Amino acid sequence: MRELLERIAGRRFFVIGDLYLDHYIFGSPQRVSREAPVMVLEEDRHEHRLGGGAAPALALAALGCQVAIGGVVGDDAEGRKLVELLGAAGIDAGHVHVDGSRPTTLKTRVVAEGFFLFPQQLVRIDRQERAPITPDVERRLSRSIRAADGEAVLVSDYRSGVATEAVVDAVRGFQQVRGALTAVDSQGELRKFGGFDLVKCNQGEAEAVLGAVLDDDSRRPTQLQTLCDELGCRCLVVTRGSAGASVVTVDDYQEVPAENRSEIYDVTGAGDTVVAVMAAALLAGASPVDAARLAQLAAGIVVRKWGNAQASTAELAAAAALTPNPLYRLTGEGE
Repeated sequence: MRELLERIAGRRFFVIGDLYLDHYIFGSPQRVSREAPVMVLEEDRHEHRLGGGAAPALALAALGCQVAIGGVVGDDAEGRKLVELLGAAGIDAGHVHVDGSRPTTLKTRVVAEGFFLFPQQLVRIDRQERAPITPDVERRLSRSIRAADGEAVLVSDYRSGVATEAVVDAVRGFQQVRGALTAVDSQGELRKFGGFDLVKCNQGEAEAVLGAVLDDDSRRPTQLQTLCDELGCRCLVVTRGSAGASVVTVDDYQEVPAENRSEIYDVTGAGDTVVAVMAAALLAGASPVDAARLAQLAAGIVVRKWGNAQASTAELAAAAALTPNPLYRLTGEGE
């Protein structure tokens, strides 16, 4: 694992997706309101963090990769803040395009802390436009993809209008011309990404596409092999929460167990971490199963942290040294 992490550092990625700005309002609980049965918080501080499609970019940067990002923001203060945060994180934001016809997606979370062991999120308010981007912005993003200087393109599809058919076709064109690795984390529209090298989704999303449940251990390999064949992808990974992940290739099926199943703190960003780490490991020459092992190790680190967190190279190296992380086939036999 340590050797794999060394090969990952310095790899060049272009990430494209729905960019979000996360706004946190922290406060200390004081009393129950007389106006309604709700808690009254005394505001302590505000924080802005990157979210949505910026999350896998952050995960890649934490591994020492060179990352550029493409996406859309509004002509507003939130969009300028998002670009500023990308720069501060060492991510090239030169391909983030401004569209004055739509607002920057903003997710505001009200969080109570002080009397609790951990901060507690009370409510989330989303401001976003889910309509597809305009043809003009579509063309600009497609040009950015064709001009990208990367060994891999990762699409983070939060279904907020950026991953249109034309944009996805531009990614395929980059794949064919440059021989680049292509990866996607899609929240359900899997067939749109046929031919990608890595397709990642969760169990519910895979079930929605298949029209069948994946709870039967004896049937799951065939179900997911069928989906992998239909998508024409090199590797399909389906995350299944505490059950780990199913890793499917053209000629193999394996299940990789989850790490740290007993100390989950916050699952925000875990899926973004999985697709980013898997893509980086595949690009560095790892097998799909070894890439999934490293990704599960990283996810086990980020779920112990608050908010949209990342796993650093040092954290992964330390965790790998302590974790045998066996692989299990459906027979239950270790390898």
